Amino acid sequence: MDKSEIFVKSRELALRAGDEIMKIYETADVAVDTKADNSPVTEADRKADDVIYDGLSGAFDIPIVTEEKSATHDLNPDVFFIVDPLDGTKEFVHKRGDFTVNIALVEHGVPTFGIVFAPAKRRLFATHPLGGSCEEKSNFGSLDMTTLEKIKVRQDRAGQLDVVASKSHRDAATDDYIKLYQVQNFKAAGSSLKFCLVASGEAHLYPRLGRTMEWDTAAGDAVLRAAGGKVVRFDDHAPLEYGKAGFENPFFIAAAGGVDLKRG
Repeated sequence: MDKSEIFVKSRELALRAGDEIMKIYETADVAVDTKADNSPVTEADRKADDVIYDGLSGAFDIPIVTEEKSATHDLNPDVFFIVDPLDGTKEFVHKRGDFTVNIALVEHGVPTFGIVFAPAKRRLFATHPLGGSCEEKSNFGSLDMTTLEKIKVRQDRAGQLDVVASKSHRDAATDDYIKLYQVQNFKAAGSSLKFCLVASGEAHLYPRLGRTMEWDTAAGDAVLRAAGGKVVRFDDHAPLEYGKAGFENPFFIAAAGGVDLKRG
């Protein structure tokens, strides 16, 4: 499978979806609907979803799972795209900027490609077609592979960790787990951006003791793994797997590769 072709097309679609999102983000008010699971959804979610779904389906003969097209959720193939067109809807609605566009490819339970675009922050993270992970910071014009900055996780310094956790979903259980570590710095961030902060060396650890779906995590997970990190189940520290029935994740821990994970 040509990962370079997937990278180029997914980058194009992520940028286009980001443009649609920002048109709505920059308006005075954002109308919010509530889905059947009580999660928020906006016009931006739907427009970005259409851009990505139509673009991927027109370019590749690979099944697609997206958050907004529920009819696809019965798919459980060995190889599939999984998409969250707007992760961090609450951050989007409250104009906080920490929202992302996410496109991932899963092969036999493992996210092998991912792209995460934060349009309000103008940061794009991805698995690099030649290996590892990279970040692009620019006006996102024509693609030049030589300008992609390679990123990798940062090793801890004598156990002094920088920790990132959710802005909107942090709870007492998460705080109790974080207390098991010697924390040097703590930062709050929204959406899949947290995976990317670990991947780029801006944090060491991101624990998530709350409900997430595979489309929330797959792209960021792929970026972090390719940067030398790990994403494991909270209970037994086994690698997080994809293509599960219902696409719901267990609690998990995302970390730089050298972090000695604690048992909760």
